[in-house]
This record gives sequence, C-alpha cells and structure tokens, in this order.
Amino acid sequence: MIRPDLSHLPAYVPGARNDAAVKLSSNEIAEGPLPSVKAAMAGSLDTVNRYPDMGAIELRTTLARHLGLSVEQVAVGTGSSALCQQLVNITAQPGDDVIFPWRSFEAYPIFVHIAGANPVPVALTSDYRVDLAGLAAAITDDTKLIFVCNPNNPTATTITTREWREFMSAVPADVLVALDEAYFEYNFSGTSPIGTEEITAYRNVVGLRTFSKAYGLAGARVGYAFGPVEIIEALNKVAVPFSVSSVAQVGALASLDMHDELQQRVETTAEQRERLAEALTGLGSPKSQTNFVWIPAESISIAPEELAATLARNNVLVRAFPEGIRVTVTTAEETDAFLTAWKKSYTG
Repeated sequence: MIRPDLSHLPAYVPGARNDAAVKLSSNEIAEGPLPSVKAAMAGSLDTVNRYPDMGAIELRTTLARHLGLSVEQVAVGTGSSALCQQLVNITAQPGDDVIFPWRSFEAYPIFVHIAGANPVPVALTSDYRVDLAGLAAAITDDTKLIFVCNPNNPTATTITTREWREFMSAVPADVLVALDEAYFEYNFSGTSPIGTEEITAYRNVVGLRTFSKAYGLAGARVGYAFGPVEIIEALNKVAVPFSVSSVAQVGALASLDMHDELQQRVETTAEQRERLAEALTGLGSPKSQTNFVWIPAESISIAPEELAATLARNNVLVRAFPEGIRVTVTTAEETDAFLTAWKKSYTG
C-alpha cells in the first residue's frame, strides 16, 4: 500500500532533545516570545474552536506592507519549510530536476524525493559557501527549480550580490529560483542579495523567510514566501487548507510590531556569535551571518558524531553532520555552558 521508493527516502533528523541539557542543536532562540506577543497569542485561544482564516489575509496584508509588496505577492505557510515543499510541488514532476547546494537545508532532497523528481545536489566551495557557478553548471533542460540558501544552513556562510547576479544571468527565465532567507535577520554582511529587491529584478525568483528564528516562534510554525503573483497563486493552490493556525497568525502579526525589541535580540545574538567564533579561533569556522557557528569536520581530531556525543554527556546538545558540527548561538549563559562543555569534551 506504500510507494516502494519511500523505503529510500531519508528521514528528516531534528536536533537532539534533552530537557536537562542546554539545547544548541536546532537554531532556536533561548528566549520565549516577547511579552506582548505572548499576550496576543494567549488571547487568541478564546477562538480556537473556529477555523483560522485560511487565506491569512490580515497577516499577508501586514507582511506585504512590511515588505513593500502587494498582498497578492505574499503567501504564508507552516514554516518556510512547508513553503519549500510547496515550491517543489508546483514546479517539479517525475523526471524533472531540482538543484540545491549540499550540504544545505536538510529537507531540500526530502521534498524533491516526495514529489518523485530528481534531486541534484551541488557541493559547496572549499570555504563552505554555496557554489553558484556550480549550481548554474548543473542546469539542464530538465531543471525546474533551484534552491539557494543564503545564509547557508548549516555552514553559516553567505553569497555576494555580484555572485548572485552572475548566477542569475546563467539561469533560464523558465527555471524558478528560491532564495531561502530563513536567517535573513542575522545577516549583517551588507554584501548579500536581498529577496525583496531580487523578486523585482527577476521574474523567476521567489523569496522565503520565517518567524521561527529571530522572531522566536519556532513552535508556532509560520513562514512566508514572496514573489511574482502567479507563483504565489500556485503556492496557495497546493497549500494544506487552514495550515497556519489562528494562534500562529496572531503571534506573527504581533511580532511584526516589535521591531526595536527584535533588533535588540538580534544584536545580542550577534555579540555571542562573535564571542563564540573568537573562542573557536583556529578551527576553521567560516564567518557566520546566522545564529549558529560551523565547525568543519576536517578541523577537529575526532568524528563530529563522537564529539557531539561527548558534549551531550556534558549537558550541551549540538548538531553533528558528517561534514562538521553546528552550534546554535543564543545567550551569554548558554555560550558559557557550551564553552565549559567544550573544554571538557575536546582537547584538540
């Protein structure tokens, strides 16, 4: 009764959980929602007996104003990950290709497999950055969609606007490019393309952002896409009905009013990011423009999984990949906890 190809489908691996440990494995922020956001979400519980607004009109309208776009150019979903899957669904069928950098967001190849399309991973550069020239070189007549994760998860690196423009000049007009900006708020580089500008410059670009990271609503599950009207219309057609809950919509709306508080949190995270990067000097970590730091496997003397397991025994959880370790950056207290565990776990 089950599709035979699903036996080969890799499972998405979430960050490890242990309520007794400091969790730095899932790129969440340590603080809960801002007080006013929490109050708004709590107040919305009085109406959870009713279905949410399926079109999320108020949230999309407010987001559109926030982004300088029309409401028809904005879609919302249960996190930007759901919108990634919807993008695959509207572009790719069996026999089609979807290109993405690797290693990058773990769900990209999973979504492609689910659609029955062909995943085409393209290795990162030697300095752990998305290889835009490599992505362009992988395009064929079968290519329907390309994901560009910027900043890239899990390596924390960014692309430049110059590189992006060169890449887009090589992309056919009928191939959709998804600029995944899940960590947009943490990107202080000043040299990266910005989704809201690129969707105007190119008719085959759609941007993706989320409330799960900087806004602290990972558990509420709400992200958004923005781009050409025809792409947004198609995204809405394949969305699960009523997928973004009324509580999530209210939380996202309230969060958009908290610009100053959000900026303060982001700056605090950036301070800890620099502190952690300095403490790990010599391990080859690339400059981070996210809320995490990447430790390449080739810079440590033991396997990432083994080191992560040792850190866990010292009550700190990180995310291990074959290519390295990703450490979420949160508060000063949690940075202290990581550095203490690191000293106990790794001697070089």
